[in-house]
Amino acid sequence: MHITPFAVEQWMNAYETKCEYNLAETCVASLTLRELLDLAGEEDPLAPLQDRAMTYGDIVGSDRLRGLIAGLFARQSADNVLVAHGTIGANALVYQALVGAGDVVASVTPTYQQHVSLPEALGAQVRQVPLQAKDGYQLDMDALAQAAKGAKLITVVNPNNPTGALLSDRQMQDVVAIAAGNDAYLLADEVYRGTSQTDPIQNPSFVDMYPKAISTGSMSKAFALAGLRLGWIVGPKDVLAQAEHHRDYTTISLGILNDHMACLALDHADKILARSAGIVRENHAIVTDWIAGQNHLSWVAPHAGTTALLQYSGDRPSHDLAVDILAQTGVLVTPGSALGAEGTLRLGYANHPAVLRAGLPRLGDFLAKACPL
Repeated sequence: MHITPFAVEQWMNAYETKCEYNLAETCVASLTLRELLDLAGEEDPLAPLQDRAMTYGDIVGSDRLRGLIAGLFARQSADNVLVAHGTIGANALVYQALVGAGDVVASVTPTYQQHVSLPEALGAQVRQVPLQAKDGYQLDMDALAQAAKGAKLITVVNPNNPTGALLSDRQMQDVVAIAAGNDAYLLADEVYRGTSQTDPIQNPSFVDMYPKAISTGSMSKAFALAGLRLGWIVGPKDVLAQAEHHRDYTTISLGILNDHMACLALDHADKILARSAGIVRENHAIVTDWIAGQNHLSWVAPHAGTTALLQYSGDRPSHDLAVDILAQTGVLVTPGSALGAEGTLRLGYANHPAVLRAGLPRLGDFLAKACPL
């Protein structure tokens, strides 16, 4: 199967270990293992594993883990959950289960490239529905309705990566109505759910609103535990059954340690999400104050998520600009070209506040010279 190289992952693979200040990171500042174990508040949180044989884990995820994941939603049960290798693995399984040659997929862009390139590689026709800065990156429902005609699957990332746009409850209902009108599945990549700038920190999920909706997510972003490489699909049982067939060829099971550590975290989801809310909201304010003094930059302030697109003056290619920024300042950002958003730089702002405070002045000083008005 031919597939287009994954531009943003190739960028990160090449540069993320070569920077002094990583402002391309998309996860909330990662928890350490010690912090997670302390959070569990147990005398020995690893005790249940000490006498357990290190064989394959539960194939679909332990009952405990799937029950805790289901608890993140309003109307789901453990039977509606399949554990996967991160959100990226979950999304891949959904596409493999549902999409084939000749199918139509409507995908809201800019987005994580997986939601365009993977269905294309599977032979689908992908109709992109672009978000525009001039519209505040708000979804054009008429454009979505047009693209969704005859679609088997509609895909949204909510909160959106890279713009940080968040659909309102009414907009979510409109998306559901469009999906229902076409009898289409709705794949909602909700990996950034739990990072809203306003309460509640967790926005509603599409999977609780529509019988043919599928939610994917993971421990990586709001839960600050990307190192567990643990994600999930929540959705109709028939879709999970098809996804499980494909999973048998790739993942088999996740590790026992990963499953257990995710359970420890989800047992204290409220504490972790409160920590994440504190970080993303403090850092959002830091970036807001900083960008107010940058005459050569503009943005649409994100409503959720951990990333924002910075529009810069001039016409330099974003890839070349980002390479020069790294070489001359030690600051890593992501070129918009890797996300289908040329003329922008993606800023990841959910890292430790000290990193953001140190990196932003360097970035601003460089761009003031490199991108004259």
